Amino acid sequence: MNDSTIQNFKEILRKEGLRYTKQRQAVWDEIQNSQEHRDAEDIYMSIRNNGVNVSRATVYRTIDVLVKNRMVRKMDVGDGRNRYEPRLGDAHHDHMICVETGKIIEFYNEELEDLQEKIAEENGYMLVRHIHQLFVKPLKK
Repeated sequence: MNDSTIQNFKEILRKEGLRYTKQRQAVWDEIQNSQEHRDAEDIYMSIRNNGVNVSRATVYRTIDVLVKNRMVRKMDVGDGRNRYEPRLGDAHHDHMICVETGKIIEFYNEELEDLQEKIAEENGYMLVRHIHQLFVKPLKK
């Protein structure tokens, strides 16, 4: 993680009235360094397993601040557990969620992106942002 990202994180915490601590840094590092879409409990357990003494409240509060300040994306995949992924430097992508296994597959399709913009324009709007999730199950052979 570069110095400007750390400074940005520290500034966000200050603005939210929270102190910068190694525990809060561990939460950000854990999300930033993972390729997985994990829930807060998974993040908490991973940090604890890495030897950092952190409370669940600190993990949840830090995640909420990161989401609010657009450093982390919160995903509702329909199972009652929100998942999180880093947003910084992350190219736009959409998600397919397997309803049988819970696996989350990231994808990007230029044709789909163009179609979404066209639909918005045809209805007199400009697309600002979107969340596209496909809930799928394996094809039976």
